[in-house]
Amino acid sequence: MILFPAIDLKDGQCVRLKHGDMATATIYNDDPAAQARAFEEQGFEWLHVVDLNGAFKGQSVNSAAVDAILKATKNPVQLGGGIRTLEQIEDWLDRGLARVILGTVAVRDPDLVKQACKAFPGKIAVGIDAKGGKVAVEGWAEASSLGVIELARKFEGVGVAAIIYTDIDRDGVLTGINWNATIDLAEAVSIPVIASGGLASIADIVRMTMPDAQKLEGAISGRALYDGRIDPAEALAILQGKAAVETRL
Repeated sequence: MILFPAIDLKDGQCVRLKHGDMATATIYNDDPAAQARAFEEQGFEWLHVVDLNGAFKGQSVNSAAVDAILKATKNPVQLGGGIRTLEQIEDWLDRGLARVILGTVAVRDPDLVKQACKAFPGKIAVGIDAKGGKVAVEGWAEASSLGVIELARKFEGVGVAAIIYTDIDRDGVLTGINWNATIDLAEAVSIPVIASGGLASIADIVRMTMPDAQKLEGAISGRALYDGRIDPAEALAILQGKAAVETRL
């Protein structure tokens, strides 16, 4: 079970949003590379990065910051936000990314996802961001008519490495992950699912260890780590089975 610390990039800085609204950005670090090093030193083994400007613009915007992150950490990095073509995917993988996350293009052009999975085995994840149970696109600015499970099932058997499922209504507001919807998705598809949006406390970390959550690949944490609501050492010890969990729910 992996806990992915998140670096969300806006104008070259590490920020967190509420409900995906760029106007609500809180700046946590103006040096993304230093933040990536800090997460590695705290014991995390992966890093989740989102180019927020890129998600809205439809092309990579914070490339310099991502390159600096890749140089600063030995941990594998997955990146989403504005990646829409095979050429862009190949370029990012050549620059050192472990995994590219495709979101809007997975809705607009699912065949491109299938092509990418064939060209870059094990390197493609799909980001499914939902509001009211429907998939949102273009940096969460637009709603589609697609249901979450309906979209996910389009990618069964094509080689998608993971689905990152975000409940927009919970993102950045520390209300806890939507475990019911996330686990329902994980049970509906064979693709590994990563929970995202709202992880708030050690109780959510403990929830990750429960039997029905074992099919998940892990969860992403942003604001709760930056605000100190989750102690990295404690969280990682729980997930590694090195700390008791009975009294923490």
